[in-house]
Amino acid sequence: MATPTAMQGLLSLQIKDRKELRSAFMPYVKGGAIFVPTPKRYHLGDEVFLVVTFMEDKVHMPVVGKVIWVSPMGQMGGRHPGVGVQLTEAAENDEIRHKIETTLAGMMDSDSPTHTM
Repeated sequence: MATPTAMQGLLSLQIKDRKELRSAFMPYVKGGAIFVPTPKRYHLGDEVFLVVTFMEDKVHMPVVGKVIWVSPMGQMGGRHPGVGVQLTEAAENDEIRHKIETTLAGMMDSDSPTHTM
C-alpha cells in the first residue's frame, strides 16, 4: 500500500446528512466507492488519500483509495465535477465501509439520483 506522501492527491469530504451520503456512495463498485466533488484533475487509477467527516461527528476518517470515476469540469447534465474513489481492501477502510453501510441502512434501494448515476 502506498503512503499518503506517495499518492497523487489529498482530498477531503464533509458529509452533512444521510441524503448527501447516499448521493456520494457508490455501492455498485466492489468494496464501495465515494464520489468527492473537486475541481482538481485526476485520472483513472490515481491513488488518493481521502479524509471523510460524517455529519455531526468530529472524527476525521482516513480513506486510502484509487480513482475509478471522473466527472470533468463542464460536464453536461449539471453534474458536479469530481472523482469516485474506490475504497481499497486495506484494513483501514473497513471502519468507514461499515459506518457508511450502517448509516445508509434502508436507503440503498432509493431511486433518488446520485452524483454518478
